[in-house]
Amino acid sequence: MSSQYDTTETLDVKGQSCPMPIVKTKQAIDDLEAGDVLEVVATDSGSISDIQGWADGTNGVELLDQVEDSDLYTHYVKKTE
Repeated sequence: MSSQYDTTETLDVKGQSCPMPIVKTKQAIDDLEAGDVLEVVATDSGSISDIQGWADGTNGVELLDQVEDSDLYTHYVKKTE
């Protein structure tokens, strides 16, 4: 669980490259309730722009934050509806 966000679920997509982090993030978000926060942990640097673009173009989700730590990229996505 994140100390910054009260995450409902963590999705581990380490070692996977585009488009799988987005595909799996969408699948995981679809299974959550409004107000839930999904933590996505990836190793693909492209996931920063990919998840940002997906969240910007998708109704019902909000990208709360993205954290880069060495080769690990953590995204916090909230389901809003």
